[in-house]
Amino acid sequence: MAPPRQSETPVVPVGGSTIHVAARAMACEFAVIMNGGSHERTMAVGDVLQLIADIETWLSVYRPHSEMTDLNNRAAGDPVRVRPPLLELLQVCQQLHAQTDGAFDVAAGAQIRMWRQARSENRMPAPGEVAEALRCSGTHHLSLHSDDSSVSFGVDGLALDPGAIGKGYALDQAAQWMDKMDECPEDYLLHGGHSSLVARGSHEGQGGWPVGIGNPLFTKKRLGTVLLRNQAMSTSGSNIQFFRHEGRRYGHILDPRTAMPVEGMLSVTVFAESAAIADALSTAFFVLGVENAQKCCDNLPNVGAILVPYPERGARVTPTIIGVPEDQIFWDDDQVTLD
Repeated sequence: MAPPRQSETPVVPVGGSTIHVAARAMACEFAVIMNGGSHERTMAVGDVLQLIADIETWLSVYRPHSEMTDLNNRAAGDPVRVRPPLLELLQVCQQLHAQTDGAFDVAAGAQIRMWRQARSENRMPAPGEVAEALRCSGTHHLSLHSDDSSVSFGVDGLALDPGAIGKGYALDQAAQWMDKMDECPEDYLLHGGHSSLVARGSHEGQGGWPVGIGNPLFTKKRLGTVLLRNQAMSTSGSNIQFFRHEGRRYGHILDPRTAMPVEGMLSVTVFAESAAIADALSTAFFVLGVENAQKCCDNLPNVGAILVPYPERGARVTPTIIGVPEDQIFWDDDQVTLD
């Protein structure tokens, strides 16, 4: 469904004075944003950023000695024991794979490697490379064993890549830690690379935290503002990362069922109780497209989405909104057409 017209001009929530504590992890900036006047809390939130850095040490596939790298190297032989948090994350990934008809697939690392190599050589993957990447991809080849917290692969060459869920998972762990600690503020906004966020409490008495929705056509402009209320939000799009070959533009988001870049969508923003869920679903919905994403979203509890396909004409976009309250979104009328 298209977004309904708001009957009267709303008061757009705005940001006020904040304290920003940040560190780099997972190839992006992670930050804790607190209301002004929370200076005494800044020392405590430093531990949150260290927690995220610690998660990266075992979750990253770009670290040669991480637990995830070791798993990819060995699990096609005998089962490999992993820490319980990693097993639990992979169980979530299995569930999301089933719920999204395979549009989210943590076991598509072979496809990501294939495209990275092709881009570095300024070429398209050969048909044989695509077929091989598909042969050794797919969560259906992944076996999880709760009795001894072990993982095994059913095919040689299978590679897990948590890139579409890792930042969200780290934010969930950070939020859980902050919610338990008396030294941490009750009102805060966490973000990982600005595309994955978790909000708690309120900013400037507005009943939530104002977060801008970027315009995927014009990156210096905003489509509007969302008031994030004790929930997580994640946005996926191909306007920043893409590959040009022989005059054609290919986005970085792959359909794991075909190993080819997705076309037709500009951006997808998902709202959920968990940042990991929002992270994974924003990628899955981008792959599925508007119609199939709406069917999937309708079957998931406490999940909402803003889907932005390419406009049929002109520079104004027409978003489709699923399950997001009207009073939570404040559109820029110059950028958005509302049916």
